[in-house]
Amino acid sequence: MTSPSDLAALAALLADETRAAICLALLDGRAWTAGELAAYAGVAPSTATGHLHRLVDGGLLVQRRQGRHRYVQLADPSVAQLLEDLSARIEPRPAPPRGLRAATASAALRRGRTCYDHLAGRLGVAVTDAMTERGLLDQSAGFALTPAGSAWLADVLGWDPAQPRPSRRPLVRGCLDWTERRQHLGGLAGAKLCETFLGNGWVVRIGSGRAVRLTTSGRVMLRDQLAISLD
Repeated sequence: MTSPSDLAALAALLADETRAAICLALLDGRAWTAGELAAYAGVAPSTATGHLHRLVDGGLLVQRRQGRHRYVQLADPSVAQLLEDLSARIEPRPAPPRGLRAATASAALRRGRTCYDHLAGRLGVAVTDAMTERGLLDQSAGFALTPAGSAWLADVLGWDPAQPRPSRRPLVRGCLDWTERRQHLGGLAGAKLCETFLGNGWVVRIGSGRAVRLTTSGRVMLRDQLAISLD
């Protein structure tokens, strides 16, 4: 059983704006250096290092060394799921006045982004809805991949969902989208789908953040395979 003190300790890890900013930045699924995260959060490198130690010790982040550089990233997909679920519970507030660049970045995130290693935003929800409407995904009692869905993923991705999985990660699961307030496809199938979209150039990253942009070839693929037409 989880003790109250353990739950409070976990909540305390995110009860700091700098640590929360670091965790949200790492939702792009990539590994960042302490210096990059310090610049992103707007704090001194020494301050960021202290926060990173707490997040690593608390099990939310892991640290990896490559050469003389040290990188941190989210510990596993369940941490990304936790962050997205918490974000989706926050009631929207009127946005303060901001510049054109910030408004443009926010709009891009809502259109399409990565949620750790799967697609989110309007793009992710549209793909999930289309898969459900075409009988590839069953949402009647949670998320389940249908036989037709397994065949479609094997055809489109060249990946057989029935093959042995290296981890206990669910094949499919719903992930509550914090901007759309609806579920998009997560789990191993969602990760493979996102990997293929990026690898085939159907979506490309916008800058160094989480936002992605649908390409012309991506629009053709979505139209032909899922009858999706996105502006």
